[in-house]
Order: sequence, then structure tokens, then C-alpha cells
Amino acid sequence: MASDSDSTRLDDAARAGWLYFVAGNTQEEIARRLKVSRQTAQRLVSLARSERLITFRLDHPIAACMELAQRIAATFGLQYCDVAPTDPISTDIGLGVGEVAASFLEGYLRSETPVLIAFGTGRTLRAAVDQVARMNCPHHRLVSLVGNISPEGAASFFDVLARIADLTRARHYPMPLPVFSSSVEEHALLIDLTSVRRIRALAAKADLALVGIGQIDMTAQIHQDGFVSHDELIALMRQGAVGEIVGWSFDARGRILESDVNARVTSVLPAPRPDALVVGVARGAIKVAAIRAALIGGLVNGLITDEETARALLADPI
Repeated sequence: MASDSDSTRLDDAARAGWLYFVAGNTQEEIARRLKVSRQTAQRLVSLARSERLITFRLDHPIAACMELAQRIAATFGLQYCDVAPTDPISTDIGLGVGEVAASFLEGYLRSETPVLIAFGTGRTLRAAVDQVARMNCPHHRLVSLVGNISPEGAASFFDVLARIADLTRARHYPMPLPVFSSSVEEHALLIDLTSVRRIRALAAKADLALVGIGQIDMTAQIHQDGFVSHDELIALMRQGAVGEIVGWSFDARGRILESDVNARVTSVLPAPRPDALVVGVARGAIKVAAIRAALIGGLVNGLITDEETARALLADPI
């Protein structure tokens, strides 16, 4: 039976083979895409050939996923997209998407050049971070986009920053706030604190931001976790909200709503830039409308999802 490392190696070879033989990338371009050296890219392409992953087509399930990723990136104008295979019988939210997101994040963390990475929160993102290999990265900085205090005043169970900081020993900057203030007046006071202003400014300059994308419906996580009340949730839905990113609700066109709830969000909504990725990590039929809206509205310029979700996004893209 193949070991996990052998399986990962073949996955990498499959990706390199697809990029070289199907997408027409050079080995230097493959090295940049996979965040490896040119020599490693060359070896991976050779491995794809020697292992007969390449015949008249790429004989590996990752090929269909890479084709989907390319189509989604082209359709929605994304700078980055990766699609994991879907396991139709698994209920593990971290399976597939979590592994791909962890590998993507590790590529940045292994860089010798210092990077500033911002994190949202959520179950899928936490599942991804839990799969990141332990490493020593004191030259990187990690910052939270969202408060780590639950409505009851306790630390959030799905806090991502504390976990990734423990795994990497990187300098980290938590957002010492509740996700939502109790009033607009309190919001103004909280975000005007000197320490908070510094962290918010840092988060806005991140080289990479990883965020979850939540749906707004009767099963919305921000309601399930007690951040918004039943009445507030209904009000958001009546205003046309379909999704949220770090607590900020948006409509089907990806437009941030002018609402009482959004007026009290203390988190930083990262703005995609040509030199910075904002990558949404999300999967599942229940989230398709929210993910599509975030892509249409340009709230993210990168996406990590699974095959089933990708096909749903492409079935009715706009």
C-alpha cells in the first residue's frame, strides 16, 4: 500500500504533468505555481511521465479538478483557484478542501521571504489549519481579521490564529474584540482603540488572506453560534443577504449590505489587490449561492473548493 508521502508525491506529479502537458506551462511557470524549485518541477514532470500518469490524457483524478479550477478562474476572473476531489460519502469537512488549503498555506509558510498572512475563522478553515505541518517560521507575521471573543465572552472554539501560531511559532496579532459590538456607539469606541487600529491596519496590508464563506439562511453559522439573533437573521434575509465573510453580509451580487448588523461588525473585510490574494475556503451545496455571490462581487480573488461545488458554480455562474 502506498504511503501518504508517496500519494502526495504522485499528486504533485499529476499537477505538474497537467500544467506542463495540458495547460502548456513552462517548468519555470510550474515551479512558481507549485512554489517549488525549477529542478523539483522538472523532476515532477518526469515522474508524471514515468509513472504513466500521462498517456493521451492525464490518467489521474486530479486532472478533472484542475480543469474545473481553470474554468472557474477564467469565468470569475480569479487569480487563484484549486479544486479538491469530492468524496460523496464523507462527512468530514476537512477532507479534500482542508488538505488542499493546508498545502497551499504551507507553500507560503515555507517561503524564506517574510510574508504577512491574515486569517478569518470558521470550521472549514480551522480544519485546514489543523492539517498544517509543524514548522518554525519566526520571520513571518500572522494577523486575525476577526475578533476571537464569543458572545458569552469566551475565546472562540474555532479560532484559527492561535492554532496556526502554535504550529509555526510565527509572530501573531489577534483581534481582541467581540465579532459584533452591542451597539453602533460601542463599535465606534472599540475600533478607535490604539491597539485595535494598529491590528486593523496590519490586516489590511496582508500579502495573503484566507477566509471562510458562510451562507445566510436559517442554518447560518453566525446565527447557530449566537452572533446574530433570530430577528436579526430574518432582517438580513429580507434585505437580500445570501452570504457572509468574517461577519460582513452581502447580497447575491456580492454587494455589502447597509444593515444594522454590518454596522456593528468589528472585523476587517480584506480587499483583494493585484499584489495580494484573498482566498475563500468553502464547499458544499448549501454554500453555492454565497460562494457565487462572493466571486461575482469580487470579495475574493481566489477560491479553494471541491469538485461538486465547482460544478455547481459553473452550472449557473452569473
